[in-house]
Amino acid sequence: MKRFWTAAAAVRGHHCWIIELDGKPLRTPARAVLELPTEQLAQAVAAEWAAAGENVNPRAMPLTGLANAAVDRIAPDPKAFAQGLAKYAEADLTCYRAEGPSKLVEVQSAAWDTLLGQARRGYDVDFAVTNGLVHVSQPKGTIERLAHEVHQLAAFELAALSPLVTIGGSLVAALALIDGALSADDAWGAVSVDERWQIDQWGADPEAVAALDNRRRDFLAAARFLALLRD
Repeated sequence: MKRFWTAAAAVRGHHCWIIELDGKPLRTPARAVLELPTEQLAQAVAAEWAAAGENVNPRAMPLTGLANAAVDRIAPDPKAFAQGLAKYAEADLTCYRAEGPSKLVEVQSAAWDTLLGQARRGYDVDFAVTNGLVHVSQPKGTIERLAHEVHQLAAFELAALSPLVTIGGSLVAALALIDGALSADDAWGAVSVDERWQIDQWGADPEAVAALDNRRRDFLAAARFLALLRD
């Protein structure tokens, strides 16, 4: 898409904020007016449009993409969307530990035991932890309690939660980030333990490093989106 506007601005609407491009409201791919819940998020989205070059690169506008998803994909049926994300409670990354080498086991434990401990205390649940990749069933109460937390989130929060969970593989880490118990950098550090350990041990393969950098960028963009909802 070629840039077709000169100025982008966040404008106060009725109970929301909108983005105007040369005075006209920005619309989602489904042609709905993009209504944003906080001024902070609206200003950041407007900044993405203001910074766009002559040829618009959607990858450089992650906040806009998440906002579009919230309005077009999630808001029509947030319950169904939340149900899909809640399933990650059944096989959380933090519950599957390596059988070896011992150093990797130690690194995983250092990153993940604290997360599980916070969740145990915060939600009054327990977790089954295993060594290896064979599926281990989680207590029914744990699955239901974490699912309840997901279902309490609004459409824009679910839009942020989705990449946090699908990129990181951990609903526990994503909920800790939402609750403010974990910073964005610490959350990324926790969910990328295995990949970073492999790179440290075997060297930096350019493709693997690029893939990890792309995941980190998208993960941190979702974390920033979430932070901008806290007006």
